[in-house]
Amino acid sequence: MRIKTMFIIFITVLLTVVIMQNTDKVLFTFLFADFRVSKLVVLLIVAIVSFIIGVLVGRPGKPKYIPGQNEEMDNLKKKSDTLSDEDREYIS
Repeated sequence: MRIKTMFIIFITVLLTVVIMQNTDKVLFTFLFADFRVSKLVVLLIVAIVSFIIGVLVGRPGKPKYIPGQNEEMDNLKKKSDTLSDEDREYIS
């Protein structure tokens, strides 16, 4: 098993234990409203929102290619055949 998978499992178990130990109701103030909510619900909502933000921030973006910025890439895109004579000889 990879270290990343083990870390995710450990964090999930730890989060589950913490959430299950905090089930009593508390007064929760959001802007101008007061709510009596279970700590379990608040912790669960914070965990889910944090996970979603982490996934969105952690996604790798597409590399941006700007024509004319890299002449080598422009030349490679113009050529339909990029193999050298040496490579063609090796393949055949």
